Amino acid sequence: MNRFAELLDWLVLTPARNGKLRLLTDYFRTVEDPDRGLALAAITGELNIAAVKPAMLRALVAERVDPILFGYSYDYVGDLAETVSLVWPAGPQTRAGHQPTLAEVVGKLQAASRSDGPRVLADLLDSADIEARYAILKLVTGGLRIGVSARLAKQAVADLGPVEVTEIEELWHGLAPPYAGLFAWLEGKAARPETKAKALFRPVMLANPADTDDLEKLEPADFAAEWKWDGIRVQAVCEAGLGRLYSRTGDDVSGAFPDLAEVMAFSGVLDGELLVGTPSATGTFSDLQQRLNRKAVSAKIMQRYPAFMRCYDLLQDGGEDTRALPFTERRRRLEGFVQSLDPVRFDLSPLVPFESWEQLEALRNAPPHPIIEGVMLKRRDSPYLTGRPKGPWFKWKRDPYTVDAVLMYAQRGHGKRSGFYSDYTFGVWSGPETAEELVPVGKAYFGFTDEELRQIDKYVRDNTVERFGPVRAVRADRHSGLVLEVAFEGLARSTRHKSGVAMRFPRISRLRWDKPAAEADRIETLQALLD
Repeated sequence: MNRFAELLDWLVLTPARNGKLRLLTDYFRTVEDPDRGLALAAITGELNIAAVKPAMLRALVAERVDPILFGYSYDYVGDLAETVSLVWPAGPQTRAGHQPTLAEVVGKLQAASRSDGPRVLADLLDSADIEARYAILKLVTGGLRIGVSARLAKQAVADLGPVEVTEIEELWHGLAPPYAGLFAWLEGKAARPETKAKALFRPVMLANPADTDDLEKLEPADFAAEWKWDGIRVQAVCEAGLGRLYSRTGDDVSGAFPDLAEVMAFSGVLDGELLVGTPSATGTFSDLQQRLNRKAVSAKIMQRYPAFMRCYDLLQDGGEDTRALPFTERRRRLEGFVQSLDPVRFDLSPLVPFESWEQLEALRNAPPHPIIEGVMLKRRDSPYLTGRPKGPWFKWKRDPYTVDAVLMYAQRGHGKRSGFYSDYTFGVWSGPETAEELVPVGKAYFGFTDEELRQIDKYVRDNTVERFGPVRAVRADRHSGLVLEVAFEGLARSTRHKSGVAMRFPRISRLRWDKPAAEADRIETLQALLD
């Protein structure tokens, strides 16, 4: 277990992608089965431990540590697993030097019932030292927060072969932890795993960001343009009567969108955007969020926010893999393919005709629908390649909106940011001039440099007027306050927020030390954007 805990520590402390890759590959090469496979499952989110929930963990800690002391400790550390691992009293087995393996820990936790879960976890924590306790708690609380995506972990596994990461991704949904057959193949000890699973995920093709300078080097006639819709990228796969809906990272999201999955009766693989509403009356991203991250979807929610797919590409037509064909041929086939599908649940993403980059830029800045966030550019002769190859596809997003807002609240970060106030709630002015008040309009935790983080953290500590656990209220009135220039992708009306608006992807774009708080924007500025 300590080897896994050591891996987690080093991954948190290593910011560079290549450094994380080396750490992961070395771990998978030197650790034996089944521990390395279980570690891979944990990092990729495939390890299910249902017997313990964070609320149970808090109850266990309350039995062993003074609640006030724990509250202060958690406030300072900022991470639940790290706090508990440090304050948990050492048991007799810990002092005797016994340390459980990762396989032993996972085996006991997965075998435990919901009623036995807390007792099993307590026994494991009693037998582990601080490092092992930290790793155990990360497993049961979920969300490792180590800066490693599932694809990066799969890339590290592929480097053992070495094989292309796309081979791992295409096999992935036919495999199960602890992946002994996968590792045996990569080490040359066995043949490539064969899976009988149907409707498997195909790795997606991604676009590179573009700007005017990039496009001036390219010939407009070589590219087709489509609108970039503000939904979530999905892949619809149907094979041998089985249909599955995948996210862009390969997660099966069919259960969250049964109204769409139930009408997938074709034979092929479609790439596109998941939206809500109908093809003729598309809803906003805020509407789509009502459907996201739900384990169960009620009939009422499905009726109010029906899901449909706007199709971009055709990766498989019947039994034929079409990814090697040029985009123009895949598009021609897609147009015919979509005609055979339910028009309420599937439609075709329209092409945007243009003759020059200047003409396309004008269209990009004034799209025909509010949930369009830019344009996609695809070389007409490009095959469907996995990953993010340079050159074939570009995304040219609409310039972000900006607003000057006042910092109102700051919260401690997690992981390596746990010592800083790094999550910021900001507001704009509302009400008549004689009784103006700040109303929160968003929360951001990125967009600033490390040096700016230290500057804001010092400002928060020097200007705190009230505390609420890990949150500090900051001095903010017409005479004093820190103004933040906030960039965001869009707005939606919201009944859950006092301001009546919700921001899409807010981030701090500039610190306005030069601007008085009284000169920050008003709520009418945002309401005008909505209108």
